[in-house]
Amino acid sequence: MTSVELQAEESDAIIGQAIRGDEQALARLLRDHYAMLYRYLLKVTMNKSMTEDLVQDTMLRAIERIHTFQRKSKFSTWLISIGTRLYIDEMRKKKRERQWQNDEQALQAIRFDAAMSNTEWHDALDALGKLSYDIRLPILLKYYYGYAYEEIAQWLNIPIGTVKSRLHNGLKQLRKELNSDEQTQRQVYP
Repeated sequence: MTSVELQAEESDAIIGQAIRGDEQALARLLRDHYAMLYRYLLKVTMNKSMTEDLVQDTMLRAIERIHTFQRKSKFSTWLISIGTRLYIDEMRKKKRERQWQNDEQALQAIRFDAAMSNTEWHDALDALGKLSYDIRLPILLKYYYGYAYEEIAQWLNIPIGTVKSRLHNGLKQLRKELNSDEQTQRQVYP
């Protein structure tokens, strides 16, 4: 038997022990793969701090789910897949955060413009600004501009039932938002 075959057999035995709950075997397995995972995620993120966080999260996830490792691939491949999914999730989260910040900054700019031109800014507009665009748009088209369900459906390329559903859900969210604002104001200004 060659040294490569011996290493593979030993590694397979350690994986088996780790899956069965041997904490020392799992610790050794993770320690042996730490540097490889770190180098991979550093290349993916190009950010040392993010890499360190992702490696830690990947290792924790591997500890929690070692019993699900089915040996259909190498252990390193399994770790890489966990780390990659965590990275993608993190990037999606950051994208949503950036979008929220951009939307909030745009809303602040509109409020400022309204204040500078002495235009009235209603609480309803604030509440409307908090809705997602796919709900806000049908509400504006229907209730501010008076368009029919059919026209809105055609412009947005969605079924009439979806328009009605978005209007219903949007109005419910607006009522909830406006009621919570009213209650807050009553608490602040009794």
